[in-house]
Amino acid sequence: MSERSVIADAGPLVAFLVEREPRHAWAVEQFKLLPAPFLTCEPVLTEAFHLLKRVPNGPRRLFQMFERGLFSIEFNLADEAELLGRLMRKYEDLPMSLADACLVRMAEINPTAIVFTLDRHFRVYRKHGRQAIEVVTPDE
Repeated sequence: MSERSVIADAGPLVAFLVEREPRHAWAVEQFKLLPAPFLTCEPVLTEAFHLLKRVPNGPRRLFQMFERGLFSIEFNLADEAELLGRLMRKYEDLPMSLADACLVRMAEINPTAIVFTLDRHFRVYRKHGRQAIEVVTPDE
């Protein structure tokens, strides 16, 4: 069986880098198990950098992961703007962040990919309006 692509959200990136995060051990284990490079997008990295801004060496370590090729960024926000807007309007009651909209759209574009996230909203979000998104999340 060939390895499936993995679409990475900000939560697991932060949990991997911050030992005091409750899901740190889980994130470290998933990074060992899941195939890299992880698909992601600029809004996810921006969110992760923001969350790491007060963590000693957090932004530097995240950027090192990027430099080492752990992430593949092939998503073009401008090209997907109309569909992203539709998704954000559909889920505005949650609300859906731009990063989440991008990840849902990436799941639509990469139909066999799984989303690596801590966000429970991915159990609610649907790709193509009705299809569940397969996720890797911690057991609760």
